[in-house]
Amino acid sequence: MNLIGEQIAYYRARAPEYERGIYPAPSSLMRRVIDAVPAGGDVLELACGTGVWTQLLAPRSRTLTAVDAAPEMIELARPRAPGATFVVADILGWRPPRRYDVVFFGFWLSHVPESRFADFWTLVADCLVDGGRVVFVDEHVANADKERWLADGVVERTLSDGSTHRVVKRYIDPPRVVSLLSALGWQADMVLLDLAWVLGQAVQSGSRPT
Repeated sequence: MNLIGEQIAYYRARAPEYERGIYPAPSSLMRRVIDAVPAGGDVLELACGTGVWTQLLAPRSRTLTAVDAAPEMIELARPRAPGATFVVADILGWRPPRRYDVVFFGFWLSHVPESRFADFWTLVADCLVDGGRVVFVDEHVANADKERWLADGVVERTLSDGSTHRVVKRYIDPPRVVSLLSALGWQADMVLLDLAWVLGQAVQSGSRPT
């Protein structure tokens, strides 16, 4: 199984235990992230997981589409946002059937392999209307020492049953990500929310923000 396949398998297996101690309830920090999402538009959430962000996006959205590769995650997310459209798909191989005003992803960018970074942002561009906005949150590079590293960009995670899994992980170094996005034609802004979380926003260069 390739690394992306292993990562998907890990999150499928992790679904039943995913929320234990992670997001017990929407926090003030999470609401700061959601407040950055323009209200009233058509929103696409990538890597929705169990719906902890989906439930906060729903009240701000005219329509909400949420995509995740793990059907087990989506089954947990559905009750949290019953009005949303859910799609089971490997994001790195998926193509949107329409365009959206906002693309949101929470703690997903750090799971995109460096070799797929440009392709992923091409996908994001294909998902947006002209002037559309990307909003994302992820973990700051200062937290990288908590992982068990197998190689550059690859960590080993252990589930409660003792099984181990390889997962892509590239903690966010804001200046580096801003520079990479600039080279791909994006204007990005990233701010440190606390010692762990980075909030990012991006629009395509030359676009007219909606």
